[in-house]
Amino acid sequence: MVQLEIRHEDNWREVVRYDCAHGYAHRDSYSMTGKMEKDKLHLRFEDALTLSDDDIDDNWENYKERFLAGGMP
Repeated sequence: MVQLEIRHEDNWREVVRYDCAHGYAHRDSYSMTGKMEKDKLHLRFEDALTLSDDDIDDNWENYKERFLAGGMP
C-alpha cells in the first residue's frame, strides 16, 4: 500500500491510496467530505507499486491542492 495523507486541522486525512487489498491493484481517491472513488488499475502488483510511487512523488502538491479545495485528486 502506498498512500498520500495530509494534516488538516490537527487530523491526518487520506487523499489518495494505491493498494491490492481486494485481490487486484486499485487506486482510492478521497474528497474532503469523505467521498471515495475506486479505480481498478489492470496492472501486475509490481507495476502498480512503481506507478503509485511515481504518481505520488510527481503529483502530491496538485493532489493536496485539489483535496483542500473540495475536489478529488
